[in-house]
Amino acid sequence: MRIAVILRLAPDLADELELAEDGRSLDREWIGLTLNEFDEQALEEAVLLKEAAGAEVTALALAGEGCERMLQGALARGADAALALEAESEEPLDSQAAAPLFAAALRALGAELVLTGVQTVEDLFGQLAPRLGALLDWPQVSAVGGVTLEEGTLLVRQEYSGGRQALLEVSLPAVIGVQSASRPPRYVSASKLKEAMRGAGLGCVAAGAEAAA
Repeated sequence: MRIAVILRLAPDLADELELAEDGRSLDREWIGLTLNEFDEQALEEAVLLKEAAGAEVTALALAGEGCERMLQGALARGADAALALEAESEEPLDSQAAAPLFAAALRALGAELVLTGVQTVEDLFGQLAPRLGALLDWPQVSAVGGVTLEEGTLLVRQEYSGGRQALLEVSLPAVIGVQSASRPPRYVSASKLKEAMRGAGLGCVAAGAEAAA
């Protein structure tokens, strides 16, 4: 199985945030960026599926400042390959604008399962996973707290308010918006990170072109 996990950088909420001159967006000149916490959960779930079912995991992200280090971290955590998508826009893309770029790359990769974080601090409505499902015409489930593959059947645990959960059977290919992994994200040792920083498995492609890590 080919699994793709989409990773996004998000403003570090531990830093002081300031608005840009337009009064509607963040001033990114001095802002610190970190891996979106829900995407980190999605990455962990992808690696767990790899370990359980022998899947191949590719991490995808839009190219930009901090992207390379983030993808190197994904390789250190267990992803087999990592791909940065070069978009024409110099400005950060929201989920609606980024979704078609990711969808094209996912088709080129031949992904059978797509995992991404349920939301980001800049996308509180969680638009990316539903948008990808619509563009790819695949089943989509968000607010997921665990994914397993049993005898070729994908089972996802969807979480609801009040502590309620439902176990859903989902046909592949599919897009899953992950809220929490089946277990906490693993610790990455310095040696693994250094190995990933040597560049093996890390590729870059223009958005819309044939993707290959």
